[in-house]
Amino acid sequence: GNQFLEEIEILESIRAVMDFDADILDQEFTLGDDKQFDEVQKELDLCNQLMPVAPAPGAIPALNLKKGTTTLAFRFAKGIIVCVDSRASSGQYVASSTVQKVIEINDRLLGTMAGGAADCQFWERVLGRECRLWELRNKHKITVSAASKILANITYSYRGRGLSMGTMVAGWDKHGPNLFYVDSEGTRLNSNLFSVGSGSIYAYGVLDQGYDWEMSVEDAIDLGRRAIYHATHRDAGSGGWINLYHVHENGWTKISRDDCNDLHWGPYGRKP
Repeated sequence: GNQFLEEIEILESIRAVMDFDADILDQEFTLGDDKQFDEVQKELDLCNQLMPVAPAPGAIPALNLKKGTTTLAFRFAKGIIVCVDSRASSGQYVASSTVQKVIEINDRLLGTMAGGAADCQFWERVLGRECRLWELRNKHKITVSAASKILANITYSYRGRGLSMGTMVAGWDKHGPNLFYVDSEGTRLNSNLFSVGSGSIYAYGVLDQGYDWEMSVEDAIDLGRRAIYHATHRDAGSGGWINLYHVHENGWTKISRDDCNDLHWGPYGRKP
């Protein structure tokens, strides 16, 4: 009751300040009447800014469950290591411990998932289709840069509509190994090393200490696995299995799938 009356008073005061005449909305505009149309559009835009949409009285607020994950990828002289955990969480509830967070886009490209699982899975499948169509049209393999640009263009066109994505696109093309980060705001970044997710701060600590461009493949594999393990040990939103891939000149290879608990009580855990 009181809230409704207050909203009416606010709306009336806005109209008084703007000299807003609702009857103008019923007028028909000709194709040449652009000036009159622009004036009405400005008034409507100002009204929308001053009166943001509010939920109806008594409406149940939407659930905003926290998500957690840890994904990483880094480029070095002999390729790219992509390593992820497998836990899907909804707030304090662990929804799954066997999520495949590496999306195999094609035989030379990999994508990772962080954020909303459905958003990442769907749009990276769309990216796989777009890459295949691009290759059929152009008669050669798409570059990692072009593939990441396609995904960034898609996410930018949907910005502000509720997408939740923090992905990495990794692959080997005619320019060598390449790695990009793309998120749901349309951001697209190129670098040698990325980690995304709630556990990324822990993974970065291990990666920054051990990363070396000239490292061997074996050392790179151990570094990626160790970084994800320490993130899962400290971050409640990360855990499950550690899936590790190596991107090389001939495509990509899935190297291992390790249980975090086995690593904790094995090579990486604290000794009593």
